[in-house]
Amino acid sequence: MEERKIGGRVVRLIRGDITDLEVEAFVFDITADLKLGSGYGGAIAQRGGPAVQKELDAAGHLPVGEALVTTAGNMKARFIVHVNGPKFHEPDTEGKLRRAVRSALARAKEKGIKEIAFPPIGTGLYQVPLDLCARVLMEEISRHLASDTTLERVLLVALDSREWAPLAAQISKGVSHAAA
Repeated sequence: MEERKIGGRVVRLIRGDITDLEVEAFVFDITADLKLGSGYGGAIAQRGGPAVQKELDAAGHLPVGEALVTTAGNMKARFIVHVNGPKFHEPDTEGKLRRAVRSALARAKEKGIKEIAFPPIGTGLYQVPLDLCARVLMEEISRHLASDTTLERVLLVALDSREWAPLAAQISKGVSHAAA
């Protein structure tokens, strides 16, 4: 198991379906129109029931780099932190990804969340490079955990070995706080 302690808190890499975890909150990369769609969005709609989409419909729109929190409906998790992450080949992919991760962490802190699970953001359909995503996730999570936060445990969730390798490399090599 890949794990790192930061400021007395834990970052752990696990393998699994983020929508089926027994965790206080998990992060989901959503589009600006806040429609759940297919893939993990479809799993959220099915497992969570209509309450999640109803909350998203009430919010209406989410700019790139921003996050909002809904309940998780009937899922094992209590909350979903929805982020609108970058799409690859857009200008400033890294900056948008950093803002999305920071926004997700800020929303978790506002809710008093102690445990959150992050998937690689934007690395599927939106083609954000996994190495870039893994590095940014670890840098931003490390920075956040070293500050005043409610979080005690952050899970990085890999669906498969393609996602596992770059996340594991970032956890094992340590983190630089120099990136902005």
